[in-house]
Amino acid sequence: MSIASMTGFARVNGNMQLAGENISWVWEIKSVNGKSLDVKMRLPAGYDDMALPLKTMAGKYLVRGSVNASLEIVRDHDSRKIKIDEDLLRRLTERAILLDEEYEGKLAQSSAAELLALHGVVEWEESAADNEETQLLHRRLGEDFVAACVKLQEDRRAEGVKIKAALLILLDEIENTALKIEKIAEILPQKIKDKLAALLQQYAGDVTVSEDRVAQEVVLLVTKADIREEIDRLKAHIKAARQLLSADEAVGRRLDFLCQELNREANTTCSKAADIAITDFGLELKALIEQFREQVQNIE
Repeated sequence: MSIASMTGFARVNGNMQLAGENISWVWEIKSVNGKSLDVKMRLPAGYDDMALPLKTMAGKYLVRGSVNASLEIVRDHDSRKIKIDEDLLRRLTERAILLDEEYEGKLAQSSAAELLALHGVVEWEESAADNEETQLLHRRLGEDFVAACVKLQEDRRAEGVKIKAALLILLDEIENTALKIEKIAEILPQKIKDKLAALLQQYAGDVTVSEDRVAQEVVLLVTKADIREEIDRLKAHIKAARQLLSADEAVGRRLDFLCQELNREANTTCSKAADIAITDFGLELKALIEQFREQVQNIE
């Protein structure tokens, strides 16, 4: 498994002869970002019992994403029998009339077609003589659904290749910015010492300040501004992100967690910055991490 996007589309067509008539169908599967795998099925009347097995099958190919699968079936001569639940239809009709009276005609009136379209009112019955062929049809539909899942998986992986390339470029930029901050941090103690000496010379006047006291103040200021741990953790997170991008599994959730950790270190670096250059690079670092996070949101 390579890095895969959660966005993709697949379409598969099929057909067969059933009881002397030609039946054709089209599977369409679309997927977008999602925290977990959520598969919604839109099937023709009479095929609802296929929904759960197909959702289970989709889970073998997809790990995360909001997935919508639809099946359209066209028959040359539909030989199926229609069964209408007359009692349910009567009760729904009576209820619709009562609601219309209760709200004094303010509600839009339900048409006969709308009532018949309600779940459970109309069912399709296959003839017993065609049972074996019907099972074959369901099996063929299932096989083509699997084919659609495979195509969707391939489409998502193709998009994942592009996302991975963009993420690696961003990681290089994040690392380079962190290294720039590190170089400034290396000379920061001397800059703090020089700045403190200049301030003492400017404002202390004739007051004599001991070297020990100055050294203590320098140590205190340098300690407050020390960002070596933050830089080290940034480097570690960048290395971990590169390893995840090379993994043969779904890594979207772990990369998302790493984004939080990268952002935390960037925030701390900015808050501890004792030099305007560190602040500027820190803000640049935060912007790059946000771009990285936005791309990671698309990864399975």
